[in-house]
Amino acid sequence: MDVSSAPSARAELARAKVNLTLHITGQRPDGYHLLESLAAFPQIGDRLAVAAAEKLELVVEGPFARGLDGPPDGNLVLKAATAFSNAAGIPVPKVRFTLTKRLPVASGIGGGSSDAATALRLLEDFTGTYLAEKDLHELALSIGADVPVCLFPEPQLMRGVGEDLEPGPILPKCGIVLVNPKTGVSTPDVFRALEVRDNPPMPALPEKFDDLPRLASFLSECRNDLQEPAIGLCGTIDDVLSALKEDTRIAFARMSGSGATCFGLCEMKDALDVERSLRTAHPDWWIASGPLT
Repeated sequence: MDVSSAPSARAELARAKVNLTLHITGQRPDGYHLLESLAAFPQIGDRLAVAAAEKLELVVEGPFARGLDGPPDGNLVLKAATAFSNAAGIPVPKVRFTLTKRLPVASGIGGGSSDAATALRLLEDFTGTYLAEKDLHELALSIGADVPVCLFPEPQLMRGVGEDLEPGPILPKCGIVLVNPKTGVSTPDVFRALEVRDNPPMPALPEKFDDLPRLASFLSECRNDLQEPAIGLCGTIDDVLSALKEDTRIAFARMSGSGATCFGLCEMKDALDVERSLRTAHPDWWIASGPLT
């Protein structure tokens, strides 16, 4: 692409992926676990910008930039760019990605996967090359199991190993508070600690949750089957959940993914005050709030 004629810079919010539920329902012969999960994408995330450059490159900044201390070419954003060029049959795009890393790394909220999915969306717009939805889904899956669900950051029901997707219910207008104790937890270790791998599936989902109490009531009938194994490996997760549940403004709290990030749902008007209260009580934790959708 000729830099002089390239489109203007673009930027998007790479939203966190929050597993409101996570039922582990089996395990395939190849070791991958089968799941059912209701995923939501709050207005909290990393920021990814793309602009014309002399070559493909990535600049990482922000509070969690140091968490991405591997080789730059191992970052999922650059992998997504290379994979996109191969799938689209175009030269590797000469662009500079600037990733402002606001989400904790390896924290159970799909930060890297969302960054990769956002890179694919940005590249489609930036290059004017659009893949068929099926091809884009297969491309995303080749990058990572959680990348496809992050392509369209709206409520979705995940099945299989996460690649079988369908639109989720309409969620109520409410707030979410995300809390991570800045303590790492290994996803493989959490799965190894999982004793039962053929748990019951989720209850049937309605088409819509009219309000927060109805959503909280439904979630109370569901599970995150990785929560207890994760707490066994990282007791601080239990401290986070206790802090969320002790606040009477929180209608429901649970761990997301394999941890260690936990979420609390509340009325939108209370979200920022809950965040401030938790920051005061736990200054060493990462805490963020915003709309659930």
